[in-house]
Amino acid sequence: MLTQERYQSILSIINERNAVSVAELAELLDISESTVRRDLTALDELGKLKKVFGGATSITKLEGVFEDTVSARETLMRTEKTEIARYSAKMINNTDFVFIDSGTTTARLIDFIDNDKATYVTNGIAHARKLIQKGLNAYVIGGKVKPATEAVVGAEGIANLKNFNFSKAFMGTNGIDIDAGFTTPDIEEAIMKEAAVNRSYMAFVLADHTKFRRVFSVTFSQLKKCCIITDSMPDNRYAKETVIKEVMK
Repeated sequence: MLTQERYQSILSIINERNAVSVAELAELLDISESTVRRDLTALDELGKLKKVFGGATSITKLEGVFEDTVSARETLMRTEKTEIARYSAKMINNTDFVFIDSGTTTARLIDFIDNDKATYVTNGIAHARKLIQKGLNAYVIGGKVKPATEAVVGAEGIANLKNFNFSKAFMGTNGIDIDAGFTTPDIEEAIMKEAAVNRSYMAFVLADHTKFRRVFSVTFSQLKKCCIITDSMPDNRYAKETVIKEVMK
């Protein structure tokens, strides 16, 4: 077995099991334990896994169902979010019919929007307020409001979205993973995000580098359905799955 083939096999096993011992890998791959240890050291240095005593663990973190409030998340990665938002705002054209998802990075996007010819639709309460304060042509999705994220969710919101055909959607996410795709902790919010992506000609996920290699409870889209706008990409494997723009590299 070639080195790269061993690496891929090791990563597949670890990502499936989350943790595995040197002895288990040696048996599964029919190679010596000394070879396994060398491979684990190399993969750890490449940032592909975390080497621990007697084996290795996956670096993908399953986050569960808990989510920070908007106020807590606003203080994180401020510079990165600003640059992502600044770049994204330049992509809006006069004829665009734009969906803006709830979230702190998408909220920052509105600060840089200067196109008053486009039309904007959002499910974010704070986002709607910012849009109208800038004098932009804006609509807000109706439905149940989720307190933690100030996002409109639920059946009524989904029904609203089905009336629209967006040229562009700017989405937020909690996690980005090669296998799990784009994920979020809340089922209702995930359904809303999925509907927005499906109703859009082009969908862009705005996410800083800390969102990569994280998995939350519910997948709302596979990577190939959305382009990613980020500050920097921590793993080149993601570029094989979808289009990625790094704005601070």
